Amino acid sequence: MLGAPYVARLLGGTLTGRLPNAMAPIGILLWITGSGGTIAFGGLLAALYGLASALSQPVKGLLMDRRGQRAVHLPAAVLNSALLIALPVAGPYGGAAVTVTLAIAAGLTAPPLEAGLRALWPSVLPEHRLRHAALALDTGTQGLLHIVGPVLVAALASAYSPAFALATTAALGLAGTLVVATTPPSRRWRPRPAQSEDGATRRLGSGPLVALFVALLGVGFALGALTVWAVSMARIHHTDILSGLLPAAFSAGSFLGGLVYGRRTWPASTSRQLRLGSAAFLAGWLPLLALPGPHAATATVMLPGAFLTVLVATAYVTTDVLAPAHRTSEAYAWLILSIGVGQAAGTALAGRLAEHELILPALPAAGALFTLAVLSLARPGHTPRPVGRHRRRRT
Repeated sequence: MLGAPYVARLLGGTLTGRLPNAMAPIGILLWITGSGGTIAFGGLLAALYGLASALSQPVKGLLMDRRGQRAVHLPAAVLNSALLIALPVAGPYGGAAVTVTLAIAAGLTAPPLEAGLRALWPSVLPEHRLRHAALALDTGTQGLLHIVGPVLVAALASAYSPAFALATTAALGLAGTLVVATTPPSRRWRPRPAQSEDGATRRLGSGPLVALFVALLGVGFALGALTVWAVSMARIHHTDILSGLLPAAFSAGSFLGGLVYGRRTWPASTSRQLRLGSAAFLAGWLPLLALPGPHAATATVMLPGAFLTVLVATAYVTTDVLAPAHRTSEAYAWLILSIGVGQAAGTALAGRLAEHELILPALPAAGALFTLAVLSLARPGHTPRPVGRHRRRRT
């Protein structure tokens, strides 16, 4: 799969271009605290950046479906990079209002590389087996961003300065986006025109598709709760490294799960894969209810991580089947938004319950249970169409 034309370039460029998603919030927080600001204000700016990036995804997806990828990626990357560089330069002179405005604007202009890459796979890899492997690897490697990104920005801020770390973040985002946008498949990509099959049976607001997006709120909730639980574990066991080690182990499980899942195609329907994946995702969280120690917890969180890839990759396939052919980028963006909103909710609730050591480990399982319940009731993707059979797009 990696040997197919443009695949390695698209994957590498997208991962590099999306590093600011993991680096910018930490970089902003470090810059604020390093400049004498409070952690509360730095955390607010970081949250606003992430929230603005998530909420603007559907709009940017819609623009890609209408104007093409290059017309969206390049202006967004230039603006995002310029705003990240301007933040430590102009922020101290304009006060809190200017700083907040710059942070929100930077989030709004983050290029929609993830949704764009998912829309490219059918034209880059017409063969179902290779496309399945690419989708699984693409989904599994996302966790690497949240391992490499925070470590890299923290190291740059420590060795040089937070402003330098933000400038490097901006440069990486722009470089990765340029790699993707100058790739022939991205330059030539256009959505397939609307056809009669995209009428009543294929609406972006159709019940099965909306049910899928609602179900994925639970996935995001589990991810957000995991972050707070990891910090709580580090405090309980007086081991600071656990706050980063536990999410890293979860991400490693996701990467390994993607490798295993992508090595073969699976005969079950998308609906069945979604339900089985969500059930396994739930089962992976249940051992945390026994309040394991640090070593056992680190090994345990790899299991739900492995099934996260199965669940999310199948959700993308289901979205491709259910969404109108001329609005696939927008549909992928709504999927990303659903997970992001759920993640914010999980972080917020877990933060409120951080002192309840018996309740906190149950929150990721609660999110997974919500996902399984919605998928079991709604059965999105229940279709005789073969799993992963994407529509081919013109290039």
